Amino acid sequence: MTTATVVGSGPNGLAAAITLARAGLTVTVLEAADTIGGGTRSSEAIVPGLLHDHCSAIHPMAVGSPFLRGIDPGRYGLRWAHAELDCVHPLDDGSAGVLHRSVAATADGLGADGGLWRRLFEGPVAGYEQTGADIMRPLLRIPRHPVRLARFGIPATAPATWLAAAFRGEPGRALFGGVAAHAFHPLNRPLSASIGLGILTAGHRYGWAVAEGGSQRIADAMAAALGEHGGKIETGVRVDSLADLPPSEIVVWDLAPTAVARILGDRLPARVARAYRRFRYGPGAFKVDFAVQGGVPWTAAAARRAGTVHLGGTFAEIAAGERDIHAGRMPERPFVLVGQQYLADPARSVGDVHPVWTYAHVPHGYTGDATGAIIAQLERFAPGFRERVVGMSTCSTAEFATGNPNYVGGNIMTGAKDIPQLVFGPRKTLQPYDIGVPGHYLCSAATPPGPGAHGMCGANAAERALRRLR
Repeated sequence: MTTATVVGSGPNGLAAAITLARAGLTVTVLEAADTIGGGTRSSEAIVPGLLHDHCSAIHPMAVGSPFLRGIDPGRYGLRWAHAELDCVHPLDDGSAGVLHRSVAATADGLGADGGLWRRLFEGPVAGYEQTGADIMRPLLRIPRHPVRLARFGIPATAPATWLAAAFRGEPGRALFGGVAAHAFHPLNRPLSASIGLGILTAGHRYGWAVAEGGSQRIADAMAAALGEHGGKIETGVRVDSLADLPPSEIVVWDLAPTAVARILGDRLPARVARAYRRFRYGPGAFKVDFAVQGGVPWTAAAARRAGTVHLGGTFAEIAAGERDIHAGRMPERPFVLVGQQYLADPARSVGDVHPVWTYAHVPHGYTGDATGAIIAQLERFAPGFRERVVGMSTCSTAEFATGNPNYVGGNIMTGAKDIPQLVFGPRKTLQPYDIGVPGHYLCSAATPPGPGAHGMCGANAAERALRRLR
């Protein structure tokens, strides 16, 4: 029987393992940490019983993932939950851009920009299953649904600043800009609209869901699915060289390209080794988890009902901050993401003390402390927040990289999402999962379609391995 080893147990590694095991291979997953899950781990922190997600927290791209839907994760205990509102972007004057799951409800709240919102999203959302089948694969392929992909892809190729200029009011402009900023990339660059449009389209179709019981439940469900097909996982096993691998016909690496280059050394073809060693990492994240008595006292009432809140002010302010961090400068007012997962999943709280998840966009490898800047942004839109905090814990860019070595310099995207790396992955090739060593494949979020708990990088890489095996 053919054997396969998967290195890394993040969602992509587990998706690769499941895909291979379902095809009849004997699969072993090796994980260096003591717990599985990579970016989808969760644990109690600050207050006993208070549940915090380590990194990935809100999952608009995962619920509709072709891979996850294909394994029916509900069979393995995964339940999705939704807050009343998906996302709110408050502004200094007390107004806010409000993202509902419904395109129509969102458009109705945006006044003169409602028509633009409908034009951007009604068609792609209605055909998301077809569009998603294309955007969840490498971009340089003949699309299965070219007309639908064109409707989505034409605006996605534009800089986010161009689309923002089409909005008449700041609530809609800032709402779009905050989601576009998830790319950790300057918003005036071509393709910078793509990640924001993809997240918004998937979210309008399936909602900005959280996993009941924490994001760890995503990994746990995938591990259960793997076990059902005979696969096994070994934790606490670090792979530093080929000698650390068991004999295998197939090896799939859920690692950053630079790590693969280090481990494989001169086994890699020279052109691949050069590309992997030169792989570019983007800005970092600085995370602060809070225990908050009574929740966040947002000035914008809608934010009190939202699973996600974006703190960045106007679109112009967000764009300036993203330019700064990309240039290595720490902005005074960084873009801050706030997760209020407990609104969808109340069991994460302890009585009236709630877990509030935040991180700020910071320069790559930032060595300072962004805690004060995050609190200042919270106070800006929720005066009195500081008085409600009963505890906090921080995670610097260095600690992100220690907890998950794929997050080099705190870059939780596993690579800069500039045009070459967004289109091709770690190197310019039509086969981004191939690494030039027979039987070896790359499946981390450095490959298309990129970051998220959707598992599609892993599923795509495993399918490529199976085609080559056959």
